Amino acid sequence: MMAKKASCDLLSDEDLMRLLIEGTADKVGEDFFHALVENLARSLGVFSAFISEYLVEEERARARAFWTEEGWVTDYAFNIAGTPCEHVLKQGRQFQFSEDLVGSFPEANDIPTFKLVSYMGAPIIHTDGTVMGHLAILDRKPLPKSSLRHESLFRLFAARAAAEYRRLRTETDLRDREQKLSRLVDGAMDAILELDSDLKVIQFNRAAEQIFGCPAKHTIGFGFTGLLQPEGARVFTRLVKDLGNGSHDSTRSAWMAGGLQAMRGDGSAFTAEATVSRLDGPQATHYTVVLRNVEDRIRAAERIRLLASETHQLRQEINNLRGVSQEMSGNCPALQKVLQSIHHVAETDATVLITGETGTGKEVAARTLHAASQRKEKPLVCVNCAAIPANLIESEFFGHERGAFTGATERREGRFALADGGTFFLDEVGELPLDLQGKLLRVLQEGEFEPVGSSKTRKVDVRLIAATNRELAKEVEAGKFREDLFYRLNVFPIHLPPLRDRGKDILLLADGFAHRFAAVMGRVYQGLSPECEERLLAHSWPGNIRELRNVIERSLITSVNGRLDLSTALPFSVQALQSLEETPHNANAASPRILTESEWRDLERQNIRRALDACDWKISGKDGAASRLGLRPSTLSSRMKALKIER
Repeated sequence: MMAKKASCDLLSDEDLMRLLIEGTADKVGEDFFHALVENLARSLGVFSAFISEYLVEEERARARAFWTEEGWVTDYAFNIAGTPCEHVLKQGRQFQFSEDLVGSFPEANDIPTFKLVSYMGAPIIHTDGTVMGHLAILDRKPLPKSSLRHESLFRLFAARAAAEYRRLRTETDLRDREQKLSRLVDGAMDAILELDSDLKVIQFNRAAEQIFGCPAKHTIGFGFTGLLQPEGARVFTRLVKDLGNGSHDSTRSAWMAGGLQAMRGDGSAFTAEATVSRLDGPQATHYTVVLRNVEDRIRAAERIRLLASETHQLRQEINNLRGVSQEMSGNCPALQKVLQSIHHVAETDATVLITGETGTGKEVAARTLHAASQRKEKPLVCVNCAAIPANLIESEFFGHERGAFTGATERREGRFALADGGTFFLDEVGELPLDLQGKLLRVLQEGEFEPVGSSKTRKVDVRLIAATNRELAKEVEAGKFREDLFYRLNVFPIHLPPLRDRGKDILLLADGFAHRFAAVMGRVYQGLSPECEERLLAHSWPGNIRELRNVIERSLITSVNGRLDLSTALPFSVQALQSLEETPHNANAASPRILTESEWRDLERQNIRRALDACDWKISGKDGAASRLGLRPSTLSSRMKALKIER
């Protein structure tokens, strides 16, 4: 079955990159694959392109999208034996074939009429190393054997296809895990209830029906405290409130050691031992209540916590897969050097130190490095040293035993143990207290540590990636950072360029963010206007990619008819530049004045100083300089360091 014919024009490299992003940014699943192969064929100026899935046991390939200049080929599957695809799917490597292809695809009704000559294919590989399918192009003329243009673009399209394949598989795993969790809850011998943020019952399993003596339909939507005696309701409400004031972990739980006084449907009272768990999801907070005997308490709670944690992890992986490749895209030499460095070091276990200003994408670079490493099948555990109280960092890193300190009611694994076999990303390492730096050095050198409150040594195998926006060499000179740890971390340094040094990459990133947010919000986006491009290129971007992403999101929210309005989304410095451009340098000037880089930095320095003086040098808070400038306090501090602004 054939669709109508489409044209195929060769495009510039910049247009090809834009075509890839615009053509696929708002599409998922089968729509994504159709857009991808059509854009691939048009980009390379070839007759046809298709993407297939590999049916391993049948040794067959089935096309998920097959585009030609003469239309779409549908319902196409074939045995791979004897075809060029066999080299790609069985050996997992890119393969090029430039001979007569007639007869190479014997099961296709339309293929022989195309008079094809050449073929190039690349495997689509899952994180576990298995070949899921392949991406291929076909043409009526021989493909150039050494065309860097074809090679690089083809690899780029293949990488995008692999990311979507992995995303779809992750979503399938997520659905299976959620169904497994549902079956586990409903089939459990203990009473399991799920409550919303207002403590209303939203799930009531069969065991709960038996314990409380009432059917689920009579409890769903009603407050859980109505099933408790007055004293039990007060104890439960206070415990839930305490959970909300705990640590920053997404999941927190507590055991009601004194028992919970509850009531059955007939009004009779009973005492149950209960565990309450809090889960902060992306949309709302939920609570899980498990009523059970002492012997079953730990085992059931652990199983539920693990499944909930894995489900949350899978959700995060889906979001990460959507955003990582976009933020690491660009054509500037500085970024290409970063990507080349990541490619060189990824296959080793060398410790990597990523430096750069706040918001340049250090965590994104770490995720990219992990995904390209031999440890990609194992966990990537991320810890931000600046976000954890100093007195909890050791427990967070190494775990603790029950009773190791006040509040340690149960044993807990540390982040290093969770990262065993994988990668440990330590963000803002410059914030690490001196007393913890020695223990971190021991883990790096010896691969061992002791949990808090334990004398037993644990062995781990982790690859460390550290990141900081500080100049650690100066921290060493000031005695704030251990010299031996600095040299141990600085084995392979990678410096991320600030956004202001990436030239027209700013436009590429802004356009990609706009497409991404428009797809999520369901809004129309008509592209960047010349005025928007001028504003984006003129801004100094003290907040780097993070600031750019926020600016584009705000502008899209306030956009009219798909056109972004950056007049209020960017900080004062751009507006100041605009006013300078509208005012001639002198009365006889024929054109607006153009600032030099030095003058631009002086203007920004003066503006920040005025804001600081007006706030008595208070940086954060409602009346702070950061609020007046429309910046985050961390971004303002970073700009003050870069511009050497001191009181």
